[in-house]
Amino acid sequence: MHREKLYTSTLAQIGNIVDDSVSQQINLLNVLAHLKEQLGFFWIGFYMVKTPNQLELSFFQGPMACTLIEKGKGVCGTAFEKQHTIIVDDVHKFKGHITCNAASKSEIVLPVFQHDKCIGVLDVDSDQYNYFSEVDQQYLEQIIEQLISLNLVK
Repeated sequence: MHREKLYTSTLAQIGNIVDDSVSQQINLLNVLAHLKEQLGFFWIGFYMVKTPNQLELSFFQGPMACTLIEKGKGVCGTAFEKQHTIIVDDVHKFKGHITCNAASKSEIVLPVFQHDKCIGVLDVDSDQYNYFSEVDQQYLEQIIEQLISLNLVK
């Protein structure tokens, strides 16, 4: 229940974080920083479609990350290929996992759709095993929708 309250609070605060006097990129980075800190994520960021078969690192908060991911490779590439959310309790047991940082232990990856087309994925990592659940999926989907409606993700 505690995490649901954090997500609800975060959803309400996103509109207050966005400042029309600065660029969309700065706003998105601030929202990602807020999510990372508020929810205790190890890493959070977007990989956007570069080609029909490749994702490219976009805005993120956390340690250095992989820059290009092929469709079907790792958790992000698999979520991109299958176009549905993937929750991994132990990334070290995920076949084909791409290790960008060994401290990452669990992960949730959500495809980002705009006009019914997958334009990228939201990748969230934790340094704890079994960190993510359907609650995270539900609220992160709402956050993605809010970021798209604010024109911060495109």
